[in-house]
Amino acid sequence: MRQLFRRKSATPDAAPEGEIHGGAVLGRHLGLRDLTFFGIAAIIGAGSFSSMGQACASGGPGVVLLFVLCAVACGFTALCYAEFAARVPASGSAYTYAYVSFGEIFAWVIGWALLMEYSIGNIYVAFSWSGYFTNLLDAVGLHLPEWLTINYRSAAAAQAANTPGEGLTAWATAPVVGSLRIILDLPAFAINVLITALCYVGLRESRNASNAMVVVKLAIIALVIGVGIAHVDLTHWTPFMPNGFSGVMAGASAVFFAYIGFDAVSTLAEESRDPQRDLPRGMVLSLVVCTAVYIALALVLTGMVPYHQLNVSDPLAEVFALTGVKWMLFLVSIAAVVAMTSVMLVFQLGQPRIWMSMSRDGLLPKPFARIHPRYRTPGFSTIATGLVVGVPILFTDEAFILDFTSIGTLFAFVLVCGGVLLLPRRPRGTGGFHLPYINGRWAVPALLLLAVLLVHLGLPGYFGDLLDPAGRHGDQRIPLLLYWALCAVLALLSFLHRWSLVPVLGLASCCYLLTGMAVSNWKWFGTWLLIGLACYFAYGHRHSHLARRSRPA
Repeated sequence: MRQLFRRKSATPDAAPEGEIHGGAVLGRHLGLRDLTFFGIAAIIGAGSFSSMGQACASGGPGVVLLFVLCAVACGFTALCYAEFAARVPASGSAYTYAYVSFGEIFAWVIGWALLMEYSIGNIYVAFSWSGYFTNLLDAVGLHLPEWLTINYRSAAAAQAANTPGEGLTAWATAPVVGSLRIILDLPAFAINVLITALCYVGLRESRNASNAMVVVKLAIIALVIGVGIAHVDLTHWTPFMPNGFSGVMAGASAVFFAYIGFDAVSTLAEESRDPQRDLPRGMVLSLVVCTAVYIALALVLTGMVPYHQLNVSDPLAEVFALTGVKWMLFLVSIAAVVAMTSVMLVFQLGQPRIWMSMSRDGLLPKPFARIHPRYRTPGFSTIATGLVVGVPILFTDEAFILDFTSIGTLFAFVLVCGGVLLLPRRPRGTGGFHLPYINGRWAVPALLLLAVLLVHLGLPGYFGDLLDPAGRHGDQRIPLLLYWALCAVLALLSFLHRWSLVPVLGLASCCYLLTGMAVSNWKWFGTWLLIGLACYFAYGHRHSHLARRSRPA
């Protein structure tokens, strides 16, 4: 049992030169501007152009509170990532950080969960990209047949329910080979192939493409906000929370999905010129910029049209269509295509580097750690990532992927914040990032008491309903009870061990967001983790380099 919790030392996992388990080291090409742009490229994408509509339709204008809450949670988490990045300037992101703080079994679980964030999350982005790209083609007079613009699962569901629209048309017009209809989302599959090829040939090429796309999409988003403000009707902001706070929290998966990506910057540690200084700054700066953009977009969207009209896959295009500003539709489609391309690019860069780190540690076969001798990229892992994204595109749909991705990412964030609490304090040195130490001995219990008081005064009957199985909290009752119990434990441990305030707040914030996940999400996530643990005990546990060192000669 003790072997499951063996830890790596807090040192870079890459030698300064030469070979590492069969693969050469990666080239260092990234500065602060590049890392910040990579963060913005990863964050602003499908969340702002697609999933934001679902969140606004659920929470109304009050969804901005959820954006603020997610920003706070991500801000605390970003500071914890920054502390780890300064201490462990190596590729692998949360996987490597968990290996240092919690041990091998947790590192594997995080690596497995990050597969959901980067690779499986890109499936959702690819579907969203396809929708906007198809609209863009239609705008210039090019039309792809419906059976090449929708995934098989959605078309089959439309046919079974006899729902008029693209799915039913695709099912009726698709060519048939034997008894199988040829239905696939060709644009989604094609963009995955192109992004995989770009990531394979080099980081500098990917960096240049990412930086250009960030400039374009920020410029168009600024135009969207500027034009949209002129069409805001203040009556649409009343009531502010039409479905109450529970309606706001119902959009937790969609809103949090909009923030996924800032942590991808930490996977590029080995390719940063000064990772201990630039990685923390890049993550924080990108998060600040994107939070401001999201809040502005949410207010403009819910102000332009009634909130219930935003439950569409392309909310930015929908509001301009409903308000008659149709000349903006083409620009919105361009911005969406550019934004989602940049998201896929960063995620497709991140996943291979996590697999590379896991392979270096012996938890995955050696080919995953191979570095291409010419391009200096993890070539095998990059191709494997392309397959993991591309193959499911042929048979899954975006509705399932969205919640699945959010819960895995939040789980990783929880362990990163918790991992910082287990690290020994270090003296301040010159340069690099240092997480501010704020003694939480009295602060955490005081904040918990304040939170209980505010909830009691602001939401009368909240705690009574929480204890009532038939109360208004429904399926959230058990998660919320566990959350308040966790807060009490955190307050006690903070008092006993003088824990730092920032990681405690990050841990509490991320755990609260987890209470917004549905029971079905937890079932799928639990199944995913069981599959991952089976893979670990079948291979990683026996081939781990730490396991080999602990064996007698």
